[in-house]
Amino acid sequence: MANQPAIDPMEQFAIHKIVDLPTFHVGKLAIDMSITNSVATMIAGALLLVIFLATTARREIVPNRGQAVVEALYNIIDRVLVGPILGPEGRPYVPYLFTLFMVILTLNLMSVVLAVGNIAGLSLTFAVTSQLAVTATLAVLTFFSVFILGFVKHGPKFVTLFAPSGMPKFMLIFMIPIEMLSYFVRPVTLAMRLFGNMLGGHVVMSLFGSFVVALAIVGLSGGLASLAFIPSVLSFTMIVALTGLELVVAILQAFVFAALATVYLNEVVNFGHGH
Repeated sequence: MANQPAIDPMEQFAIHKIVDLPTFHVGKLAIDMSITNSVATMIAGALLLVIFLATTARREIVPNRGQAVVEALYNIIDRVLVGPILGPEGRPYVPYLFTLFMVILTLNLMSVVLAVGNIAGLSLTFAVTSQLAVTATLAVLTFFSVFILGFVKHGPKFVTLFAPSGMPKFMLIFMIPIEMLSYFVRPVTLAMRLFGNMLGGHVVMSLFGSFVVALAIVGLSGGLASLAFIPSVLSFTMIVALTGLELVVAILQAFVFAALATVYLNEVVNFGHGH
């Protein structure tokens, strides 16, 4: 037992190369084109999503189960978020928000459902949304797309977003920097929320999974050590419960990300309408 390697719950987040490809240099910037476990998971997620949507995209009046699921997911974005928050002017942005929601949802569910293989030592998938680089990329892309759209639609007038209406002019000296700081910190909070929730859940599941295996090995020693099977079974029960909770969190975090993106869009779409 003393010679067994220490259990590291963070090892599941280590990035390693699967296919070694050449590195391209653009000036002083080196771009490694190798396929890592993170990239492979994103490619697999994209393929699964494309196949799922392609096979369920039907125009039947009476939908089958697949079409009903896709329509329900689409209505979450269209009728639950865009309609009440953005109104009719927000319909052109439904495709982007739906794509954002589905990509995050797919990657989240893959990392939870296939993480069961980690108990048996199998690495069937990689928790992409537990990587800050990935969540930050999605957050920055969404935030600055909305920011640029604000200037495209409203021009320089968009900067008045940082000057609260009805505020005394002498107070604007203090309020404008505060408003700008709170505005530009949004991609940080957006990225950290998704990253933190998915990372924490996977770490806890990994810890309980290690308890199941380690205590079961101790129980095989026989004698009083066989009592270790009791906490091993309890740990396995916790894994089942945590897996259910993580599935809920995976769906909820995809919805929250899309909901916050919709709220940011609202400031552009309904700019100056008092919303």
